[in-house]
Amino acid sequence: MTPKEFKRLYRIVAILLEQGIDELVPAKFQPWPGRLARRSLFWLKDRAPQRSRGMRIRLAFEALGPIFIKFGQMLSTRRDLLPPDIAEELALLQDRVPPFCGQAARRQIEQSLGCPIETLFDDFDETPLASASIAQVHTARLRENDREIVIKVIRPDIEQTIEADLRLMTALARLVARFIPSSARLRPVEVVEEYRKTILDELNLMREAANAIQLRRNFTGSNALYVPEIYSEHCREQVLVMERIYGIPVSDIEALEANGTNMKLLAERGVEVFFTQVFRDSFFHADMHPGNIFVAREHPEDPLWIGIDCGIVGTLNREDKRYLAENFLAFFNRDYRKVAELHVESGWVPADTRVDEFEFAIRTVLEPIFEKPLSEISFGHVLLNLFNTARRFDMQVQPQLVLLQKTLLYVEGLGRQLYPQLDLWQTAKPFLEHWMGEQVGPKAVWNAIRDKAPFWAEKLPELPELVYETLRQARSQQRQFDHLFVQFSRHNRHQGQARYLLGVGASLLLVGVFLLTQKQYIAWGQISLAGTGLCWLLGWLKARSH
Repeated sequence: MTPKEFKRLYRIVAILLEQGIDELVPAKFQPWPGRLARRSLFWLKDRAPQRSRGMRIRLAFEALGPIFIKFGQMLSTRRDLLPPDIAEELALLQDRVPPFCGQAARRQIEQSLGCPIETLFDDFDETPLASASIAQVHTARLRENDREIVIKVIRPDIEQTIEADLRLMTALARLVARFIPSSARLRPVEVVEEYRKTILDELNLMREAANAIQLRRNFTGSNALYVPEIYSEHCREQVLVMERIYGIPVSDIEALEANGTNMKLLAERGVEVFFTQVFRDSFFHADMHPGNIFVAREHPEDPLWIGIDCGIVGTLNREDKRYLAENFLAFFNRDYRKVAELHVESGWVPADTRVDEFEFAIRTVLEPIFEKPLSEISFGHVLLNLFNTARRFDMQVQPQLVLLQKTLLYVEGLGRQLYPQLDLWQTAKPFLEHWMGEQVGPKAVWNAIRDKAPFWAEKLPELPELVYETLRQARSQQRQFDHLFVQFSRHNRHQGQARYLLGVGASLLLVGVFLLTQKQYIAWGQISLAGTGLCWLLGWLKARSH
């Protein structure tokens, strides 16, 4: 670890101790080396012992920076895994992180756009509408059409803080991979590198603008998800301008119920939106914490989701989608044998894994969760049990699926808050069956032909020439193959002759040495040794000839 990484590590430890996080750990889980190390840092004292435990954790995350804030945001959606007081405090991290100075935001916007704010916008409000871990937003109006907008601006100097944390995480991941052999299946270095790419991409608001435009296009005309319009001509790396929306935060259950929202349909559409993004579009919003999700006030009986902050998106290739869909359907149908086989076939577990043992282990973990409403299922506990099972079978973490796993946790957390009785499995199963039906069978063949038809029609006039060229190349390659085969046969023949001569020479050498020990046969011995030299010379020449 470099001096800068040690400095950042010390800063993290200092913040945790000054917020009294160590006091939240029960004594039975504090080994004596840990207690001794804490006493040795006597100058780092708990600064506010009167604070609640939830506030301590929240303030520690805020002080530690954006990476820890995002971790807190994810935890805040899992109220089934956290006590209510901690979950409520962490929920404040979703859009109420302490803001930075509005004047600094104005200067950064003007520097990025290359002109005074008043040139493009009216009614710019220096008081931020919301503030998050990496950026904050300010309201204004577009001068060209008087539309209400929000301007998102990156926090000053945030990239240096993130880079320092990422370097520390990388160093720690390498240490874990080197000194803890059992961590190999978790692939800590690869996971950190995947997270590095994700978090650094989020610092480029031009990328977020492109993501939002793509997501908006994917759901044009949809009654399930609305993505605000992006004004790309005014977007820069550190500034994003988009339509202002008025919705109800998805975490405000009381407001949703007061508005008459159909909570069951809203929860089901959340599941539908997620699976549509993953399996239809291979392009999904991967930061779906409650601070980024709203519900339209209009038509509460036919609720519409509104998604913002598309800085983190995930993509899956065709093979990963296929394996995931088949795994999901096998789970829903309780076909644990199929689940085990798919894991082996995809390479997620070693090829020598005993499928029957793996099947039994998966059955033991998953069978108890079916036929229960969502309110009675703790997927956090299920995941822990699955990880323990995976450890037994040396299952490796798939870095390309980490974002998907995180988004699944978000979706489940939202579903639990909105409609605890939602049957996640039955909601998702028809969608997956329909998708799989389009990927295999006659319909899939027809769709492939339909999609490729324009390309084939374009290439049809070239078909005779392509056939002729293929036949000509095949004939040429056959001649080359015949020539190589003749050379190979000749080479083998010469090598065989060389080995024969070397063997005869070795035999003559043994005979010659024996004859030289007999006085009456010394002349014959000398002749044998001469024959040895001659055979070896001829053998060497044969071996060198090809």
